[in-house]
Amino acid sequence: MKKSAATDAMQSRLFLCWSSLLLAVATFITLSMYGELACAAEDAAVQHSFLGVGLANQAVIVGEDREVEWKFEMPASDGWVLPNGNVLLALYGTKEFPSGGIVEVDRETKEIVFQYKAQQKETSTVQPLPNGKYLLAELGPKPRALVINSQGEVVKSTPLQCQTDNAHMQTRMLRVLPNGNYLAPHLFDFAVKEYNPDTGEVVRSFATDDRGREKRDWPFTAIRLKDGNTLIACTNGNRIIEVDANGKIVWSVTNDDLGEDLFDDACGAQRLPNGNTVISSYHAKGDAVKLFEITRDKKVVWRYSGMNDGFHHFQILTTNGKPVQENTWK
Repeated sequence: MKKSAATDAMQSRLFLCWSSLLLAVATFITLSMYGELACAAEDAAVQHSFLGVGLANQAVIVGEDREVEWKFEMPASDGWVLPNGNVLLALYGTKEFPSGGIVEVDRETKEIVFQYKAQQKETSTVQPLPNGKYLLAELGPKPRALVINSQGEVVKSTPLQCQTDNAHMQTRMLRVLPNGNYLAPHLFDFAVKEYNPDTGEVVRSFATDDRGREKRDWPFTAIRLKDGNTLIACTNGNRIIEVDANGKIVWSVTNDDLGEDLFDDACGAQRLPNGNTVISSYHAKGDAVKLFEITRDKKVVWRYSGMNDGFHHFQILTTNGKPVQENTWK
């Protein structure tokens, strides 16, 4: 019995549909395999160990094998592994530290060997200084930068010029510069300000609202680089910018540049000695990428997807078995 022309046409259409479907499936599988291979290639080339803070009620040290090597169950927003091996943390408020504070923790015993309890609403950051001193940001009605000595005494207090309506959003990642000045990112002020610590004078200010304040480019981390530029992580704006001494943006990176959505609340950042930048995505959950490293030409060379929550900040400790020396760039 001969087939009709209509039957032949229908079979041709079915063949084309099935061919298109099979091609689409094959393409999807190929792209997926390519993505996995690309990630595997990244992982094979670069391995980091790091301190991570800002998780739910804990700070962790993760090894290059991506396994948690150390855990301390207190809520921290900033931290450092010190040369003596101890861990220095800035704490959120707890029963023992109602307004937050700072602690130095013996890494082996997990005993607190030094502590300071803040006096206002919140403690956002800490940085170790020479001679056993510490710099911290104390937030509240009178936001200020404090220097504490090893006896827990305030030896210097510098007022910070920022809004006082929302203490939590006053400042993050306060850092001392090589010239002795302080660099403070003020989130709701959309500005990174450099202070003279003796007078409290703002000697320079870098705005982050060039795209309009609705973009929520709140500065969270600001790093003064060796060439004098300043690297700024812009939290909810999901971008990193680098500005020159006049505040002009000379480099920036967003998800559009990467071709994938790795930025998800860009809080922490660290510029590595090789010029690459590591960035944290605080809002990342589950299997999403929490930390990633990019080159100057915006190529992703390392990513970390462990833990269930993202990190407020971090400190890269080693790369491929070698200690990272210049850890002030965070």
